[in-house]
Amino acid sequence: MVFTLTGAVSVAADELRIAALGDSLTAGYGLAPGEGLVPQLEGWLRARGHAVQVLNAGVSGDTTSGGLARLDWTLADAPQAMIVALGGNDLLRGIDPALARANLQAILTRLQAEGVPTLLVGLSAPGNYGPEYQAAFNAIYPDLAAAHGALLLADLLAPITAQGPAGLMQADMIHPNPAGVALVVESLGPSVEALLAQIGG
Repeated sequence: MVFTLTGAVSVAADELRIAALGDSLTAGYGLAPGEGLVPQLEGWLRARGHAVQVLNAGVSGDTTSGGLARLDWTLADAPQAMIVALGGNDLLRGIDPALARANLQAILTRLQAEGVPTLLVGLSAPGNYGPEYQAAFNAIYPDLAAAHGALLLADLLAPITAQGPAGLMQADMIHPNPAGVALVVESLGPSVEALLAQIGG
């Protein structure tokens, strides 16, 4: 099932605002409006009775460095909580895990200092850069979530990996198609509900 929003959605005064800071997986690369992660997640949450607006702060191609550079811009929208889903492009480019860690740590430090509850969403590193790289990258998300009191979803694409990509990925085999996004949202949604609970939603 694909969760979408139909028609204009008015923003109520008591509606909660969550920003999703991410890359193409967040931005909805290759998908029609309403089919990407943010609109499907918002639709999923609204269908479960949450008065919430999910702000799309995803930029295709962004690394953790790019996400850090855009943090002020994202916070300018005054979100009450944030989903941080970065690192996929660091993986694709083989960027040093130490740099990705430092960037994500800087983001979480800022959000913690400003009292913005955060859900950190990771990805699992493949083995093509070697076991040391894989282990170093995979440790980033649980380590930082624990250190900064953030909620954690360790692997955004885990439900697709578990089921197999057939029928769930776009032709590039990097980005989920609408059905794949819906599967991801079903896995992500409960963690976002836990985030909402931290801000009274």
